[in-house]
Amino acid sequence: MARKKVLISVTTYPLPSRSYDEMVCTAGLLENGDWIRIYPIPLSFLIDLKGSGKVNNVKYTWIELDLNRRTDDFRPESHSPQHYDFRDIVVHEGLNTDGNWLKRKKICLNRVYRNKSLLLKDSQAPTNCSLATFKPTKITAFEIEEDTREWKDEWLELRKQGELFPKDKTPESLIPKLPYKFFYRFEDDCGEESRLMIEDWEIGALYWNCLRAAEGIEKVALAKVREKYENEFLTEKDIYLFLGTTKEWHIRRAKNPFVIIGVFYPKIETQFKLF
Repeated sequence: MARKKVLISVTTYPLPSRSYDEMVCTAGLLENGDWIRIYPIPLSFLIDLKGSGKVNNVKYTWIELDLNRRTDDFRPESHSPQHYDFRDIVVHEGLNTDGNWLKRKKICLNRVYRNKSLLLKDSQAPTNCSLATFKPTKITAFEIEEDTREWKDEWLELRKQGELFPKDKTPESLIPKLPYKFFYRFEDDCGEESRLMIEDWEIGALYWNCLRAAEGIEKVALAKVREKYENEFLTEKDIYLFLGTTKEWHIRRAKNPFVIIGVFYPKIETQFKLF
């Protein structure tokens, strides 16, 4: 067991088709810039933390807690909380966006991949890298695909895991099914192309917020999501991608086991700073 201070940088939109303890990927960086994955984290904890008034946003908030290295996961970044009720957690300050995300950059951009082949090599044994910051040379497209609209039976087994959910609410009511999938298509520094799904909680929340503002008109909501992730991000932001693997696809040694679990988007800096 070790006590660690973690800058929460990623929470993904829940996918109940995965094992219950990996349903939400919560990951962050240590003070030295190393990535760390923490699971399971109950949805009730994330929801309570967001509504606690302690933080404006879970992302880019420092937390401190006791963690155990998971012995059932070959990925070196994977840890579990010592106390699943988080009795030992200390919530510290969040990192603001002052100076064009200067404080966030110092932690999040310590180690950046720019080459797909190198990342995939490091994802293999013995390194087994499963979390990384990646800088695309060029993002060529933002793509949207229609998906199923109901969770079907995927929550059945998960409902039995009572510690993951608030007792008075069903998981379906807390986490509505996204009827669309979102992707970035991008190139690395050698022109090698990738197309990866964006699983960040932020894009899911954006869709639902846009849908409410559009009074339920999906076409309008999707146009708003595209406006941000394609028009605004690709013309005004200096995009980095937080990538992560799932245990299932990583252990199978899939051709590319990574998905996009977060987007880091400070503004493009057009002028040199004078010191």
